[in-house]
Amino acid sequence: MSKFDPVANKAPVRIQQNILARSERRLLNWLCARLPAWVTPDQLTALGFAGAMLVAAGYVLSWFDSEWLGLSLVGYIVNWFGDSLDGSLARWRAIERPNYGYFVDHSVDALATLLMISAIGMSPYMRLDVALMAVIGYFLLSIHTFIAAKILGEFRLSYMAGGPTELRLMLMAMTIAMPIVGGGDIRGANFSVFDLFALLVSSILVTLFIVQTSATARMLRRRGG
Repeated sequence: MSKFDPVANKAPVRIQQNILARSERRLLNWLCARLPAWVTPDQLTALGFAGAMLVAAGYVLSWFDSEWLGLSLVGYIVNWFGDSLDGSLARWRAIERPNYGYFVDHSVDALATLLMISAIGMSPYMRLDVALMAVIGYFLLSIHTFIAAKILGEFRLSYMAGGPTELRLMLMAMTIAMPIVGGGDIRGANFSVFDLFALLVSSILVTLFIVQTSATARMLRRRGG
């Protein structure tokens, strides 16, 4: 089995089995074929991060008016557009820079994720400590993915039939529900409905990390490597 070797510029095999993968790939290919020649992958990476900033701004500003959550919804779309198309455009035009693209794209993604999810904890609808637990769960699973890309040569983009796009849609649905449900505590528990939802999601992410890490470790031990 091939292994990801940054020095040799060998990209890991991408494994994407989320529900929307095929439909999303068709859409991304359609967009790549129609983007102007002056649009570059680096510009799209920057656009994706700008979308993350819009998401964060909308959540923080929702303290003043829940209508600001609409800015977060727009931000998620901008973030998806930039983040999903930067690598797709590079592969479409055969201008990949495996080491640079891998490093910059995922570094920016990590910062964008921290910005967006922690900003939910700065809104009136979720506690910051709970939001950061969700960030920790996401980062743990990301760490497993990056290590597996190095050791196994497999870069898994989805778990439990869900990937970044499904996660964005879930967060968008939660954002729409925020002004409807409200951020009040449940029966004096000091947790809102959205706090409990985030705790459930973070528990699933941590469990996936433990299960996937244990399975990979057992496989490597059997191989003697």
